[in-house]
Amino acid sequence: MTKRHHTVEKIGGTSMARVHELVDTLFTRGREAPEYGRIFVVSAFGGITDLLLEQKKTGEPGVYGLFANADNDHAWSDALNRVAGAMREAHASVLGHPADIAAADDFVRERIEGARSCLIDLQRLCSYGHFRLAHHMGLIRELLSGLGEAHSAFATAALLRRRGIDARFVDLSGWRDETECTLEDRIVEGLRDVDIFHEMPIVTGYAQCSEGLMAEFDRGYSEVTFARIAALTGAGEAIIHKEFHLSSADPKLVGAEAVVKLGHTNYDVADQLSNMGMEAVHPKAAKMLRQAGIPLRVTNAFEPEDPGTLIDDAEAETARVEMVTGLGVYALELFEQDMVGVKGYDSAILDVLTRHQVRIVAKTSNANTITHYLDAPLKSVRRVERDLEAKFPGATLTARNLAVVAAIGRDLKGLKVLARGLAALDAGGIDPVAVQQTTRDVDAQFVVPREAMDDAIRALHSALVSEGRQPEALAA
Repeated sequence: MTKRHHTVEKIGGTSMARVHELVDTLFTRGREAPEYGRIFVVSAFGGITDLLLEQKKTGEPGVYGLFANADNDHAWSDALNRVAGAMREAHASVLGHPADIAAADDFVRERIEGARSCLIDLQRLCSYGHFRLAHHMGLIRELLSGLGEAHSAFATAALLRRRGIDARFVDLSGWRDETECTLEDRIVEGLRDVDIFHEMPIVTGYAQCSEGLMAEFDRGYSEVTFARIAALTGAGEAIIHKEFHLSSADPKLVGAEAVVKLGHTNYDVADQLSNMGMEAVHPKAAKMLRQAGIPLRVTNAFEPEDPGTLIDDAEAETARVEMVTGLGVYALELFEQDMVGVKGYDSAILDVLTRHQVRIVAKTSNANTITHYLDAPLKSVRRVERDLEAKFPGATLTARNLAVVAAIGRDLKGLKVLARGLAALDAGGIDPVAVQQTTRDVDAQFVVPREAMDDAIRALHSALVSEGRQPEALAA
């Protein structure tokens, strides 16, 4: 593959819903002639993956969940019909030409009906005692995931071709492909005859491969595909286009006039943001880019003239808090008087949390108490509680609905973030439940009641970010 400088760029699902607005800005950068040397990796249109798998925030089942638990095929089949309707609505809103809409309708029909036939056949096969549906659910999740990205990539390529851009739909989803290949092989084969300096590949965010992207990365698979493409092709820069800038806080919470665009940060900060559920990039994708020496840029898709925020390995020139953000959690506390001096409690708790696929945001412990702050639905936390009660019958377990608010920066040394943060919370009438700061000095965490999270973010942002900044910096 050519070694000339190029970029690999990803467009998120929310921005994809307005992809038609990006043709004359993001894709052409305002020039009359298309600007090639760019590989675009696209997510599914906003909401489609939720309908296919499950609602990301609430866990409400989509086709996948309904199929896994169905006594008959009506529920999941009806859900698949809803997916088809949502796909047609999504591409009709971005495609203007009737021929393109008709082609996209045909594409949706072929993929949806193909998936339906596959699920029906699998259901019939598993009605015999020798086959177990549970053994195939991972593959079904992979199959359904690929439908969303294939649809959005197909529609985007059609849109760009209609506007005079030589765009090519690159389908990595493995649809009706009988070959078994690794992720690297899938990408290399998909881009084998693509001349990226004379055409614009629009690549599916999902890639079917022997490793199984969903098994390892679940909903973060599109960013992993994006990062792997960047690493394999030796990109000069990887770019993620979102519908907002990476800034010092949510402008809806603290006010647009108060937030500061990050502008430049490093992969350490990106990892902390991921931990707080505010992913600039999936941590595994960040690792791939970091190891390949490829800087990542996060931009606002609808402000293409703005360079956005560069993420690399550079250290901060001066210590400062770069962002304040919060995440609702459940604090699961295990108290056991006999824990003192006894090993094994930590590993046993981690085994249960891993088995129930519960994500740990933070953890504290002392002589007889271990507390994990968990990003998980309450029903999952209750399952963990039941397992731990059975394992440690003498322990006392409690689960509290709290929030972790974090002050994050490349270098917090000498800033007295905990002291200043506690003073700001006290002035705002907020009583913290717990606080902690690691020796690495990249984040400080304040645990507060869930209902106080927004007020805590505002108070900490005002004290740790806004205070002392020049007016022109605030408006940047």
